[in-house]
Amino acid sequence: MILNTLELFNHRNYAELNAEFSPGVNVICGKNAQGKTNMLEAVCLLAFGRSHRSVRDRDTILTGAQFSEITARVSSGGRENTLTTRIFKSAKRTITRNGVKLTTMGEATGTVTAVMFDPSDLYLVFGAPENRRRELDAVIAQLRPRYADALAEFRRLYAGKLKILRDIAEKPSLLDAIDEYNHGLIETGARLIFYRASFVKKLAESARLHHRDCSGGAEELEINYLTEQGVDTDVTTDAAAEIRRIIAALSERQRLHRDHEIASGRCLVGAQRDDLELKINGELARGVASQGQARTCALSVKLAERDLIAEDTGEAPILLLDDVLSELDGARREFVLERIYGGQVLITTCEPGKISVADGGKLLEIEQGRILT
Repeated sequence: MILNTLELFNHRNYAELNAEFSPGVNVICGKNAQGKTNMLEAVCLLAFGRSHRSVRDRDTILTGAQFSEITARVSSGGRENTLTTRIFKSAKRTITRNGVKLTTMGEATGTVTAVMFDPSDLYLVFGAPENRRRELDAVIAQLRPRYADALAEFRRLYAGKLKILRDIAEKPSLLDAIDEYNHGLIETGARLIFYRASFVKKLAESARLHHRDCSGGAEELEINYLTEQGVDTDVTTDAAAEIRRIIAALSERQRLHRDHEIASGRCLVGAQRDDLELKINGELARGVASQGQARTCALSVKLAERDLIAEDTGEAPILLLDDVLSELDGARREFVLERIYGGQVLITTCEPGKISVADGGKLLEIEQGRILT
């Protein structure tokens, strides 16, 4: 996957931008608050369908503007595609590929694939479960159109059920709809759980190897996928059979907790409770990891994501690194610089001299939303 050009219109501090990239390492340099991260965010919006900063889409629009537009021209599998997203202040959003309007984000799956790593990724170790779910969803949705569509449907059903549970005391007639929502959440949730379990099984092994190398063999990283009690996450490749099995387990859990959900007004069963458990040398990382160890964990996960996307698609995704070198010690910085080659990289820094742009790489200097070089 190669990002050839990126055009921005009214995105963050960019009134207008047209950038061209090398298929190798692209060093985006400049002082703080000039727009380096904003450029990577634009790629994230196309690849993940959302900003890596966990903000509302409309917050990415240039102050005073009514909409923004992001267009990427990418090469993959011997062909070139153009993907455009337009974001409106009204929260509406449109996506087109090669001039054809798409109806769902799932239809854009695989057009732009990327892995993003920035200093805030410590949330993978210390953050709430929803942060780790979001990370899983962002990667899997790039690979599986059905996953992206199931995730959107699950979120719609979850919001509907939650509203019913909260309003049921005032409107008891809403109880008639609860079972229909439960059925839909079980069906879509089973698909999410199957894809998540399958992906984490591969992710854990790749991340373990990266972490071992980065720590000099001193640490072993273990990643476990946690979901509803009674659901076996050691899935096989028989998707249909596994999804039926998961549906049966979720149905039983839902039966047991139905009355408790109604009494508490909360959803107590489902894929919205999933989490990843990270351990270092057998102990929970969030309890024992230093800042350096946590960064190593997060970096290992990101490099593993890159490996799995490359294995699945036959091409390395675009690797987006936002000011990561300043947050790492010498040994870990050297590890990162050794591992970034072999695909296209966009890396931001305030110290461009520390990163080589030889062998066809490119240096882009950013100042106040403009490219100087």
